[in-house]
Order: sequence, then C-alpha cells, then structure tokens
Amino acid sequence: MILMKRANVSRRVSLFLEPASYGCTPSPSTFNHYGKVLNMVKLTCIPAIVFVALSSPQLAASDLEKNTVKSKQATVCAACHGANGVSVANHIPNLAGQRAAYLNDQLLAFNDGSRKSEIMNPIASQLSPEEIKNLSAYFAAQTASSGDGKSAFLPTIAKSRVEFPADYKRTFSRYHVLNMPEDSQVKHYYANDVALRAAAAGKSLPDGSILLVEIYSAKLDGNGKPLTGTDGYFVPDRLLSFPVSGRGPSWGEGFPEMLRNGDWNYALFGADKQLRSNANQAECLACHKPKVASNYAFTSSELKTARN
Repeated sequence: MILMKRANVSRRVSLFLEPASYGCTPSPSTFNHYGKVLNMVKLTCIPAIVFVALSSPQLAASDLEKNTVKSKQATVCAACHGANGVSVANHIPNLAGQRAAYLNDQLLAFNDGSRKSEIMNPIASQLSPEEIKNLSAYFAAQTASSGDGKSAFLPTIAKSRVEFPADYKRTFSRYHVLNMPEDSQVKHYYANDVALRAAAAGKSLPDGSILLVEIYSAKLDGNGKPLTGTDGYFVPDRLLSFPVSGRGPSWGEGFPEMLRNGDWNYALFGADKQLRSNANQAECLACHKPKVASNYAFTSSELKTARN
C-alpha cells in the first residue's frame, strides 16, 4: 500500500479504516465523514487467543513474555480488519504483514488524535500503549494476503435488529434537513413519536426509538451545481438510501464493549427499502460511540427542538 508522508496525513491512502459513508451524520462539521453513499461490507470474529508466539522481531524478549492481545481489543479490530488482518471489505485495508512499528505509530496517532478518522479515533482512544504494541505485533506477524479474499462478518454484530419502518411517512415526523455540498446530496431526518417525545422532555431516548434518514441526490443546474429551493435546501432528485437506527431491549448484548452503543442497532436500506446485507454495523457503532452523552445520535439538538 502506498502511503504519503505524515505531513499529508489527511490526504494519504489510509492504512487503517476510514469511514465508509452512508449518510447519517447531521452537521456541516461532519461532512467529511459521510460523503458518498457506499455499499458497506465486513466483519469477522476472533476467539480469546494468547498471541505470545506471534510477536514481532522488533519487540524485546521481555515484551514477548507479556505479548497477550486481549480478546476484547482483537475482536474490535477483527470486526473490520479481520481476525488475521485480512479485511472484510475493499475499502478497508489489510493489516496482515505490515511492519509492527508502523502499525504502532498509526494507532498511537489515532489514539492521541493527531491523525483524524471518525471511526478509528473513538476505537484507538480506548487502547493503552501496551495494547497498541501488542495488537501491532500480532497483525504484523500475520501472513499478508496475496489475493482478493475477504474475512467474514463478525456473527455477534453482523445481524441488526432494525427493521424498515414501512409507515414512517405517516407516523414519523421530519425534524431536520441537511445539505451535503461535497456530494451534491440532501438528507431528510425523521423520528418516531417515542424518540421525539423523550427528546423534547430532555430525557434519554428509550427503547422503541427509531431514527431514519432519507438520502437524495440533489437536482443539478446546467453547470452541475445543486439547485436550491426557496427553503434554502437542495431540491431532492433521486432517492439513494435509508440509514435507520433503533433501540430495543437488550439489543446491544453480545457486542464488544468498545463498540457497543448501549442498546442501539443500525442498518442501511436501499432505495427499494430492502436491507443492504453488505453494510457493516461495526462502522456505525464505532462512529456513534463518542456520542454517548447525546443518545448516540448526531442530531440530538435538532431532536430536542423539533415540532411534532
């Protein structure tokens, strides 16, 4: 994989997971996280394994004795990069066979925020320096993939309990609209009454809450620029997809704690309202993880001021 110098970190080809965009972010400050609508894929699991024999030659002997990667950290990495460092999707790089020192440096950069990624930062920030070293040594010791093979989805995360709310146009309320100039898209945000009532009362969103986003391509003028309506928002053209999030009793059980968003689950549906089975819920969980104080939602402020 070709990488640019660190000075151009924001423009280089990423070694670690960069966000696959599916459009649930609500504010202009997060445009870069949800640009193009991609088909997301992934996942695989890893058991509780002691990786003493899989250490990097760059580690000292004393480090080899304690080079144990805990299952909770390894599983989180495996959810996107694969248990053996072979990723679950084309847009996620393989880690197998990369230099341990390089992997260590990148994880440390994600950990301290000097390298930006809306998915990697929340995960790496939960790792200690020693955990980072051990994970780096483990993935460096794996055999690099020579083909296009991909890892399987992590069974505990692969299945989302979110179903498409077929009657949302009648029973939900639209509470927010967001222009996405970089992608010539416009997003319409909907919530059911359960979520809206709780948000208006300043309470946590309870079980039964559902949030849905309609993602449209914007109509373009003769110069290829999005047309803006009298309301200031892009005029919607073609419906692209529906990101949907929902919360239910114990829906988060079995998820790695480093990824778990309480009892929230996420799913992506196509314009035909059919589930995109190649969408990786792990990416959604990682991205929303830092929003614990706002019900794991990026639009909590808009929800609070919404009018039914």
